[in-house]
Parts: sequence; C-alpha cells; structure tokens
Amino acid sequence: QVQLVESGGGLVQAVGSLRLSCAASGRAFSSYAMGWFRQAPGKAREFIAAISWSGDNPRTADSVRGRFTISRDNAKKTVSVQMNSLKPEDTDVYYCAASRGLHTTPEEGAYAYWGQGTQVTVSS
Repeated sequence: QVQLVESGGGLVQAVGSLRLSCAASGRAFSSYAMGWFRQAPGKAREFIAAISWSGDNPRTADSVRGRFTISRDNAKKTVSVQMNSLKPEDTDVYYCAASRGLHTTPEEGAYAYWGQGTQVTVSS
C-alpha cells in the first residue's frame, strides 16, 4: 500500500539538467528498494536507476551511468534522480517505482508500486 507521485519533469535543452523527485506515502517506505524507469511511446519501460532501502547501494543503467544519480531521503519519504548532460534521446516519460525487496534490481517485475509518470523532453 504505497502511493507514488513524480514531479520535476519538463522541457530542457540538450546538455542541460533536471532533477526528478518522487514522493511516497506509507509508513514502510524505508523498507522498499526504489527505482526509476522510463518509457517511450510504443516501447517497454527501461530501467535507469535503483537504490536500496538504506541508500548505500545506488545503481544506474549503462545508458545513463555517469550522467544520472539516484538518491533517497527516508525521513522525507522521497527518492530523486539527478539527470545531467541530457540528450534528446533521454526524452521519455519517467516513472518512479517501489519494490518490497530491500535490494536494487533492474527487473521491472520486481516493482509492485508505480507512479503516474512525469514527462521529460530534451530539445536539440
């Protein structure tokens, strides 16, 4: 029973930056591993980053490593992804997700709760 709401999406020029945040409800937030995915029209969701319940094992996909950084604040019940050096190919809807597991995983099926998504558009 977790509700997730993303924010921070918008329009940005190439090589610019955005920070996406996800606010969660539920007392057990700190026991969930959290992830970020993105999805283009007509395509499956793509894993981009995840972080363990303790925040000590952040993980990023090869496609965004070195540009995107995930973090969480259990006291505030939020998880964020800082996105730097954005490219037009990063244009997607970005989703926050929560897993009942404590550890990170890129597997979409491991995440039981999802936000509605926030649009990120990167112009050339």
